[in-house]
Amino acid sequence: MTQESLTEKLATHLMRPVDEATRKRARLHLLDWLGCVAGARRSEVAECVISQGIETYALATASWLGNVMEMDDVHRASILHPGPVIWPCILHDDADDFDHMLDAAIIGYEAVITVGETFDDAHYGFYHNTATAGVFGATAAFWPFPDDDHDQKQAEDNLQKLVSAFGLAGTSSSGLWQMRHEDSDAKQWHIARAIKTGLDASVFAFKGIKGPRFILEGPQGLYAATCKNPKPMTFPDQWRIHEVSFKPWGACRHVHPAIDAALALKTKLGALEGDILVETYADAVAFCDRPDPQTVHDAKFSIQHAVAIVATRDVPQLADFEPEAIAALADARGRVTVSEASVITSRYPEHYGARIHCAGETVELVDTRGDPERPLSKDGIVEKARALIAWGGLPEAEADRAVDLALNGKDAGAINQMLTDWLS
Repeated sequence: MTQESLTEKLATHLMRPVDEATRKRARLHLLDWLGCVAGARRSEVAECVISQGIETYALATASWLGNVMEMDDVHRASILHPGPVIWPCILHDDADDFDHMLDAAIIGYEAVITVGETFDDAHYGFYHNTATAGVFGATAAFWPFPDDDHDQKQAEDNLQKLVSAFGLAGTSSSGLWQMRHEDSDAKQWHIARAIKTGLDASVFAFKGIKGPRFILEGPQGLYAATCKNPKPMTFPDQWRIHEVSFKPWGACRHVHPAIDAALALKTKLGALEGDILVETYADAVAFCDRPDPQTVHDAKFSIQHAVAIVATRDVPQLADFEPEAIAALADARGRVTVSEASVITSRYPEHYGARIHCAGETVELVDTRGDPERPLSKDGIVEKARALIAWGGLPEAEADRAVDLALNGKDAGAINQMLTDWLS
């Protein structure tokens, strides 16, 4: 009997029905992504992509923008952001009914997270998981899954073609973290490339081009090249989109535990005065120990800056990461020290936590606001989207439009038209 590959197991796992509760969850993630895209309308990336004609239609432009604000949804255990990769794959003019579109997104989330969860620390040390796993999610989201009335032979043929598509996509999996050490737009490039790779892989495989079955675990596959100890691939009954967190603040998710803890300690003390010590997990320190941010991007990846916002202002606002605030908070950042706590690292990535000390008092949080254990409410997600749409310079009527289409809509083409109106 021929050994079954991991991508064959994954493809089989994806071919199952989607329930209505999961579709309702997906609608919230759609709205969240639309807000992130709208919020990035006036960014330098958007200006370049639109004004230079890099992309010629709205969804391709949107594929560059979902991550710019650093407010895109995040899955903890796989340490990646599914939304920016998945939603541009399914919102096209000729999309089928809305439920079918939502199902494609849910399947895409499942694929990117399932693969991403198998990557180890060695992989994440050099590779951007949203990109390396993203090609698998995009491939699944683009894939033309058949209706329930197909026969067994057609089902087997479709499954093997999807396995080939995963193999083709996996051969192009890439995305190096060097971009976080420099002023670079490579993070957005990674996402746009992952989407296009997934599209090409699904189209060519569907037409008969074959990809390797063992692209993940083979002797010269992705694990051998990028991991030391890949984790087992698992297939839970519940769709993994339910595990995905929403980000309330416009900063790297590794910064959020410190923000959350600082807000709690400020409530306890009434003020954060004097020196502040933040203890958190190793990856948060590696990515976000930036005492002297120079750019907006730096500030969004600075624990010191985020805690200084809380100490001197309060709940972080989008403007608090802009150049004026970066200059104004220099002294406050100087009061913040960041270090790793091994016990917090031991709980990561299943839990993103932080401990903060000030004025002889301490607060420690195991999970962060927006995680499944401490969820952001539907109203909170809507409020976040409205704030991002306003930040992007759009009128309140466009926020109303986005909320209605995402949460109640039945026409995928209407969302594509809205994006065209926003990004042309």
